[in-house]
Amino acid sequence: MHFPLDEIKRKLELKSKLNTQTRDVEKQIDAVTQQIKQLHNEINVLLPLINRLDAEQKGDLSKKLNTEGSTLIQSLVSLTS
Repeated sequence: MHFPLDEIKRKLELKSKLNTQTRDVEKQIDAVTQQIKQLHNEINVLLPLINRLDAEQKGDLSKKLNTEGSTLIQSLVSLTS
């Protein structure tokens, strides 16, 4: 089995490009993971403060967080489907 040098070169370039893209995606996933961890930490800091609010204020803030949280979860689920 013989391949022309141009074909070998093209395949190697394609493989290199795919490896680079994979590394870029992995870096972005790592960054998103860090941001999610940071959000988790910030929410843990906010919880005691939120618990001191009256029911209406808690409800309003909860709606905001739940809406954005649901959107985030849907995005994450779409990654694995």
